[in-house]
Amino acid sequence: MTGQKADDVVTAAFLVIGDEILSGRTKDKNIGFVADYMTSLGIDLKEVRVVPDEQQEIVSAVNALRARYDYVFTSGGIGPTHDDITAESVAAAFNVPLNLDPRAVAIMEKHYQPGQFTPARQRMARIPEGADLIENKVSKAPGFRIENVHVMAGVPSIMQAMMDAIAPTLKTGKKMLSKTVAADMPESRIADRLAAIQEAHPQTLIGSYPNASDGKFTTQIVIRSRDEAVLNAAESDVARAVAEILDS
Repeated sequence: MTGQKADDVVTAAFLVIGDEILSGRTKDKNIGFVADYMTSLGIDLKEVRVVPDEQQEIVSAVNALRARYDYVFTSGGIGPTHDDITAESVAAAFNVPLNLDPRAVAIMEKHYQPGQFTPARQRMARIPEGADLIENKVSKAPGFRIENVHVMAGVPSIMQAMMDAIAPTLKTGKKMLSKTVAADMPESRIADRLAAIQEAHPQTLIGSYPNASDGKFTTQIVIRSRDEAVLNAAESDVARAVAEILDS
């Protein structure tokens, strides 16, 4: 898109961490949630990566993404087991120590019964130096934020609660608006017209999404823009093109 002020656009990446995601043993439920959540806030989710529980892979991904986007959100790898290495990997990415954080320890000691704050659970109180805590209303073990990187749990209910906790702190841009035009035809019939309409309306993003049911092909055309007047003009052109093709 062109013609937008830089202040109108806030960008983000989502980094999913875990061998279980890549092996297929666990089916990710967080990507769709984060995409919807970012859109509702007015933040453009520009990239999603999935990496294994390997420190160098996590470090490389965090450093690449935090340099490129306004925000990075991660999920996974901050639990109590030996293969939960996200905290130490993020600390390594920022070249800061990882220690038991007194704030996190206090939260978790209050949550667990005496004697139940085991060494394994204490792993979840390790926070990179200089990071802020992200509240966890579900199971109390906090996530953390260091500069523009937000580190959250992989369990969907916990990750979603953490996202709710950090949402008020996020800078947001002008929200993307969208409209949909239904076309009772295969997308190949309207492809050339859509390309011309896209060129005529550079402040929009136009996508076509084909469907097939009982041998009949239809297309949903989605027009997106941050400018309502521009959006309406492009939608009108698309609707006119669809009508003209159907009448031809």
